[in-house]
Amino acid sequence: MSNKRQLRLGAIIQGASGNMSAWRHPDAVADASINIQFCQQLAQKAEQGKFDFLFVADGLYINEKSIPHFLNRFEPITLLSALALVTQKIGLVATLSTSYSEPFTVARQFASLDHLSGGRAGWNVVTSPLEGSAKNFSRDKHPEHDERYRIASEYVSVVKGLWDSWEGDAFVRDKAKGQFFAPDKLHTLNHQGKYFSVQGPLNVGRSPQGQPVVFQAGASEQGKAFAAEAADAIYTRQATPELAREFYQDVKRQLVENGRDAEDIRIFQGISVIVGDSVTDAEQKYQQTAQLVTADKALEYLGRYFEHYDFSQHPLDEPFPDIGELGQNSFRSTTDSIKRDAKARGLTLRQVALEAATPRPTFIGSASDVADGLEHWFTSGATDGFIVRGGTPTAFDDFVEQVIPLLQQRGLYRTEYEGETLRENLGLREPENQFAVKPKAEVRQLAAVK
Repeated sequence: MSNKRQLRLGAIIQGASGNMSAWRHPDAVADASINIQFCQQLAQKAEQGKFDFLFVADGLYINEKSIPHFLNRFEPITLLSALALVTQKIGLVATLSTSYSEPFTVARQFASLDHLSGGRAGWNVVTSPLEGSAKNFSRDKHPEHDERYRIASEYVSVVKGLWDSWEGDAFVRDKAKGQFFAPDKLHTLNHQGKYFSVQGPLNVGRSPQGQPVVFQAGASEQGKAFAAEAADAIYTRQATPELAREFYQDVKRQLVENGRDAEDIRIFQGISVIVGDSVTDAEQKYQQTAQLVTADKALEYLGRYFEHYDFSQHPLDEPFPDIGELGQNSFRSTTDSIKRDAKARGLTLRQVALEAATPRPTFIGSASDVADGLEHWFTSGATDGFIVRGGTPTAFDDFVEQVIPLLQQRGLYRTEYEGETLRENLGLREPENQFAVKPKAEVRQLAAVK
């Protein structure tokens, strides 16, 4: 294994894919989103490929126009708890909203998953972009975009405080003395804030990796600022290595401004891949999948990003309509990108919808073509790694079997896992317990240094 910087990979579990009609593909497992055998096989394939983690996206609102994968899918923590029992080293990252859940419950769920898996849990923090989510949680109104991030900031601070309720060696379980835990190793949070009042302590011991790894998904300015403050990893998407490099450098800058080290965070680009025998073969695979989507279904998919806006009221083959600020309170970075790209390229509504419904994979071609593309993005400083989704039902297996060996041969990617926990394999430091009292000798040493 080379000592040089290593590429890192996550695998997204997304059923029969995010395409509106991918479930119709001849090779697709139509019920993949609710098929545990399918998920187990994908997890084990990813572990075979030495992926850092599995990643499960999630949402809290659907309607009849939602893509099939969203209509009937596993709750993330439940799914990953099951997958923890059929894997050994791969990380398990679940999406869970700070807008529609309670910090104590979430801290307990992820701490439990971490113990269950031996230190492989990760939490993808989202603020829920879909306004309809409020209707499922007895709320009159969905919180405004910036307010959601203010809530999230306090929320994550509370969760991390709860994760520090116990020091790592708190549970002595001394049968002879009748002592189950050391009282001085227990810490009660007693948080009183603007949005939350949480006493604690948490009724789960300290994580095997110190704390579960915290991910942040998104690319808005508020999202980047939140990540620089509280996250260990970012899941984002930029269209070009130049834009990705700009994003990467901005996050690293904000990280340092927040008093953290530039290496305290890992940045991942979400990508779709299609591997073929040649560029032509890969293109044919893409077209076979893309052609499964009708214009009507594509419009429905596009509308989801814009608060389920009805695009069918506009002419299909005229320029993308001016819809003003619509989308600012949902998938802000995505909707801004769609509107900006449509204007710059002079796209019609039909073209925008079809591209949104079946995005052309970032990396498409032969195994060597795909490996070259990944290497370029990585070595040019655009990303620390990628979260991979197959652009066809067989593409992920093709990636593991054909692209991974090339990356390993080039010394860019591991041949074995470095450690047992997700933090170890991502090369992230274990966080100190914020409430633990340093030993007196260490305190004296620090004082002498000052």
